[in-house]
Amino acid sequence: MSATATRAAEILSRPAVINGLTVPNRIAMAPMTRMFSPGGIPGEDVASYYARRAAAGVGLIVTEGTYVGHDSAGQSSRVPRFHGDEQLAAWARVAADVHAAGGTIFPQLWHIGMVRKEGQSPVKTAPAVGPSGLRIGEEERTGTAMTQRDIDDVIGAFAEAAAAAERIGMDGVEIHGAHGYLVDQFLWKGTNRRTDAYGGDPVARTRFAAEIVAAVRETVSPEFPVVFRYSQWKQDAYAARLAETPQELEAVLAPLAAAGVDAFHASTRRYWIPEFEGADLNLAGWTKKLTGKPTITVGSVGLDGDFMGAFVGEGSPLKSIDDLLDGFERDEYDMVAVGRALLQDPQWARKVLTGRHDELKPYDAKALQSLS
Repeated sequence: MSATATRAAEILSRPAVINGLTVPNRIAMAPMTRMFSPGGIPGEDVASYYARRAAAGVGLIVTEGTYVGHDSAGQSSRVPRFHGDEQLAAWARVAADVHAAGGTIFPQLWHIGMVRKEGQSPVKTAPAVGPSGLRIGEEERTGTAMTQRDIDDVIGAFAEAAAAAERIGMDGVEIHGAHGYLVDQFLWKGTNRRTDAYGGDPVARTRFAAEIVAAVRETVSPEFPVVFRYSQWKQDAYAARLAETPQELEAVLAPLAAAGVDAFHASTRRYWIPEFEGADLNLAGWTKKLTGKPTITVGSVGLDGDFMGAFVGEGSPLKSIDDLLDGFERDEYDMVAVGRALLQDPQWARKVLTGRHDELKPYDAKALQSLS
């Protein structure tokens, strides 16, 4: 076993703590939409899919996005929901199987907002809603701007889903505030043109997200972990940014931390890219520096099948995974989330934690087509 493989196994095997939860190691499974739950109900195949990865050493499973109980939350009848008796009973079985395999699990709570196409299932008559009724890249409204009642209803839906998660045995929750979906649509000035208390400067645009966090925090036990996932980039707008400077980022993150976020999941497309000029910190590193909260870093880890290197770009050299490990040693982040590499290889974590990196498989998009 190489020195880097030995170091990776040692560092990633350390436990991580998020509020009242001790996660057995530093590896998380990133949330990935799979659409294998007809009627919004995760079946035995979904439970086995997550349990296999927990049994193979993934310390924390963050599930695919699950729709909260609001008419406009989603658009596919095959994406799981986190409301309804059948749906929650099925998720309780998923949680039990993951626990039996030795892992921990958080559902990701999700409302897609203006990404929704009107007239599609599961609720054909529900409009696409957002802070200003704008989709990414639009200047004229094609959806419905949310009223105060709409805002209150969605906040309540997130809180109810979080309470249900604790009740059925989940270990925490993650609020999806990234990638241009509803919560992010409020955070980003490109889609939030409101002139009331929920729009304007970065702090005002954070109000909706902070109120969701506060409502969730009030609904669950004090020790129950609440994670907030956010990103600079959006769907179809990879250059979009919430913040151009650390000071602007702090204006967004501080209200969320004050509202009760226990950890931040900082979504980037490539974890090794510095977020701001003048420092090597990535988005997760800056988030921890600014808030003092634990962070999860993510972005193209292990996609080329060689954990000793990370793919920088077509025609570019491999970047040593020692950089990721150095960030752990400098306490810049607390966990690393792995996405598509875990779709390709359910045993990915076990191989890394035991130094068997030569057995890792390069990612193939065909892995998206099944729950292997």
